[in-house]
Amino acid sequence: MPKLGAHMSIAGGVDKAFDQAEKTGCDAMQIFTKNNNRWKGRDLRPNEIERFHRRQAETGIAPVVTHASYLLNLGTPDDALWEKSTNGLIDELERCEVLGIPYLVLHPGAHVKSGVEAGLARVSAALDNVHRALPHHKVKVALEITAGQGTTLGRTFEELAAIIAATEQPERLVVCFDTCHALAAGYDFRTEAGYRQMWDNFAETLGLEKLAVFHMNDSKNDLGTHKDRHTHIGEGFIGLEPFGFFLNDPRFADLPFLLETPQDVKIESDRENLAKLRSLIRD
Repeated sequence: MPKLGAHMSIAGGVDKAFDQAEKTGCDAMQIFTKNNNRWKGRDLRPNEIERFHRRQAETGIAPVVTHASYLLNLGTPDDALWEKSTNGLIDELERCEVLGIPYLVLHPGAHVKSGVEAGLARVSAALDNVHRALPHHKVKVALEITAGQGTTLGRTFEELAAIIAATEQPERLVVCFDTCHALAAGYDFRTEAGYRQMWDNFAETLGLEKLAVFHMNDSKNDLGTHKDRHTHIGEGFIGLEPFGFFLNDPRFADLPFLLETPQDVKIESDRENLAKLRSLIRD
């Protein structure tokens, strides 16, 4: 049975996310480990860490996945921002490690007109620095496919593969597949034939063993528009049925499927979207 969940707030402490996840009906969840709009978060308190582990054991909600701050840009040609982003990623991974979080989802960054090749090389070099700084950490960075807006990197399986292949420790990197981003980037999985073709491409380019996390989001914009605009399940250009292709694919039965859909009504919006997804799962 697929593990379904959503992105949860950490207001009041990272452990509080489990309370909200329980009310929402999550099997798994995604969180930030600090304020997403600040470079430096407050240190996690020992009792907060202890409560996090206790609440996870009590609820059985797993895995918990983290999303990195959107401030980070490992692809930038600006040396100061690149170093700040690299250090920011190290800090976030250290927070994940103490919480026992297995994956940190990361947008690869943007090349800011320096060119795709140069941008990809910067991302790989930053990841090498991060891995050298944290030689024994178990948490893995999950590079997320992007919609390809502006100069953002990671809009194709080939770009993600290039980043991974150029690193010294590729085994420490995995991939997050976002349905909205993939459609906007140009991958049409809305028919069974298109779905199969896309995963054949992924398997050949990256290897299915690299897939670790799904973001389940409908798209406000159509195929190949390169616009990152999420909407409720079944209410966008993906439509309801294609989400069932993912949820009933036995290859992905053990992976988390996490919502990042709009919060029109707190908790209730996630409940409604999760119910739509669960209605598609075949016994």
